[in-house]
Amino acid sequence: MTILAVLVIGAIAGWLAGLIVRGAGFGLIGNIVIGIIGAFVASWILPQLGVSLGGSAFRDIVNATIGAVIVLVILSLVRRA
Repeated sequence: MTILAVLVIGAIAGWLAGLIVRGAGFGLIGNIVIGIIGAFVASWILPQLGVSLGGSAFRDIVNATIGAVIVLVILSLVRRA
């Protein structure tokens, strides 16, 4: 996957995760980073749970969003502590 595609998918996933987890957005650059980290988290967690969503750009966005939501929830818990 090209760098541009990774950045676009990361931005979309981070933005969606910021909408899902209210008050946890980090701006454009932060959302891209959260989305990319979320993609790595989801690529590790989802196969271990036996979840397979097919193969497409839509699947990549959904996977990265799921991972980004997990990362944002963990970050919000750490912030409160």
